[in-house]
Amino acid sequence: MSFGDPNNPYGQQPGQPPQQPQGQPGYGYPQQAPQGVPQQGYGYPQQPGQPDQAYGAYPQQQPGTLQANNGYINIPGLGTVQVASMGRRLGARAIDGVAIGVILSIIMGIGLAGAVGLTQDCDPASADYNQCMNDASASMIGVMFTWIAVIAVFTLLYEWLMIAFVGATVGKLAVGLRVVKESTGQNPGLGSSFIRYIIPIVGAFLCYIGAILVYLSPFFDNSGKLQGWHDRAAGTLVVKK
Repeated sequence: MSFGDPNNPYGQQPGQPPQQPQGQPGYGYPQQAPQGVPQQGYGYPQQPGQPDQAYGAYPQQQPGTLQANNGYINIPGLGTVQVASMGRRLGARAIDGVAIGVILSIIMGIGLAGAVGLTQDCDPASADYNQCMNDASASMIGVMFTWIAVIAVFTLLYEWLMIAFVGATVGKLAVGLRVVKESTGQNPGLGSSFIRYIIPIVGAFLCYIGAILVYLSPFFDNSGKLQGWHDRAAGTLVVKK
């Protein structure tokens, strides 16, 4: 029995290139694909007609696109933000109601004190007491209407100007909400903010039922954006900060 050369295990003739055993790939060399079949790189194959994307990357959302079932929306200038829930919005409205109620109570208290003071100047023993009381009553009515006008103007300016320039009232700031233009992501501005404010006020003329329906109208929005009727008219959206 003879033993082969340990440096020539496959018995190649001197001067011939080494040959690999059939059916076994060589180490360190890429495999050749069958003729006519293109070689594939590492990773998952790309679908025809689609651009290359990095592994794990999400496709870019178009502006105004509501992402599926997660409450997030892509807004120009802000990126992807979360739509405000109705619980937060109603909480913000309640805080605003308390804040406005306290301020209006102070204003009405001042007005009432001034009106009562008018009647104290009338002397019951005086001959013109009745005339004095009539004049005081007329003045009291005038004072009350003046304070009602002050209250209406204050309420208008509070909601209108704060939403226009800040994007939020005190209540919305407290719960971390902001009103933005859906098309730009910026503060609504005077025009859109006024439209958003006046629609519930018009509804309030129907025994305030219309205003309640406006504030609850986001529940009826089937787009997933929770836009109320006043938001749709103004082109605004309430989002988390």
